[in-house]
Amino acid sequence: MKLTDDIKRMLNALAYANAGDYLTLPQKDRVLQGCPAPVSAESTAAAVPVAPPARRLHVGLYLGSELSADVMQYVTQTCARLRHDLTVLTFESETEARSLLAPYQAMLNKAGTGLSFVVISGEPPAALAGALRRRPEIAFLVCNEAGYLGHSLMAGTQGKHVMPVPVVMVATNEASVRQAGDEARAVVARAS
Repeated sequence: MKLTDDIKRMLNALAYANAGDYLTLPQKDRVLQGCPAPVSAESTAAAVPVAPPARRLHVGLYLGSELSADVMQYVTQTCARLRHDLTVLTFESETEARSLLAPYQAMLNKAGTGLSFVVISGEPPAALAGALRRRPEIAFLVCNEAGYLGHSLMAGTQGKHVMPVPVVMVATNEASVRQAGDEARAVVARAS
């Protein structure tokens, strides 16, 4: 059952990433509200821009007090593949955020990824959602599944439609290994 849930979660993330890449803003709103995106030839033609946009889109990264290598690998590869810049949203200071990103700065530079920081204050979920609403250039938000935002989204304490952009949660290898070990112990216990 867990594998099915993981596959559904991955497919949903891919669908949201696809929507973020190829749909116009009104179409993205429809997808986020649960309505199917239009698939007519006219809407498909409208979804593919004829000229490159005047400004680059951004991938948002919710950064807490720690940053895993798995999250940064995903962010760096995604920014390079999509040719998006990176906006770091954090409740920490910009100095602390820069120090967490310092080991990955060379990777970001090599990928040609622009970097900006947004320091947020206030009540975490509402302040983060507000910051995302004020930045229409952010296509989607990436967070650590084991972090504060990931836990609250997984536990359902955050409403599904609170975030104004799709949220991609990256599971770190450590968490996956730990979870696999817990599941294996549970299977062994049931078999005994």
